[in-house]
Amino acid sequence: MTSSSGTSISTTAATAHVAAAVRAPRASAVAPPPARAARAQAQPAASLSIPSIGVRGLTVVPYVGSPDDVPGTRIADSGAAATPRGPRGGAAFGSVGNAIITAHRTSAGGPLRDLPSLRTGAHILISSGGMVFDYVVVSTLVVSFRSAASLALQSAAVPGHPGQRATRAMVTLSTCATPEDHARGNFWADALGNPEHRIDKVGVLVAVRDA
Repeated sequence: MTSSSGTSISTTAATAHVAAAVRAPRASAVAPPPARAARAQAQPAASLSIPSIGVRGLTVVPYVGSPDDVPGTRIADSGAAATPRGPRGGAAFGSVGNAIITAHRTSAGGPLRDLPSLRTGAHILISSGGMVFDYVVVSTLVVSFRSAASLALQSAAVPGHPGQRATRAMVTLSTCATPEDHARGNFWADALGNPEHRIDKVGVLVAVRDA
């Protein structure tokens, strides 16, 4: 993809990493029993911790909608993270598919300020419904708000692979690339103040345990 400044930002390499993760050994393909998944989905909110970048107990609020829409932005503006559900959203935590979480990086306290530095192999811990879902980062995606095809990469059931059937539980953490866009001279923003590009970290569920 190309930013408004003419700078080319490719998702090809990131997509390849996601494809490799999807083909990873069965040891990474973890799913909780249906009863546990149902318990998690019934919870009104969850808690997000990412030890390697100092995120601890960030409230994650589920809502019906799509990533970075008006309801999700209002949740993020409160300093929490938002997880869209429903036909245009993502899966419940621990369920097969893509659980999507969005939060601010440069405003509302910047809960995901250090997300871009999160490395492959880092753990993402989500507490919900009396369980802890342990995801491990497998790749990074950079997507553009000005391209429907690019945005489809982050919201796909298998991140990076729109149209592919999900066979395991995954998570996508998404935050703004405002500093990177501004450094390139790209000051475009949508009506909600979102910059053109998003930085996404994609994880695969590796363990489920009681909280």
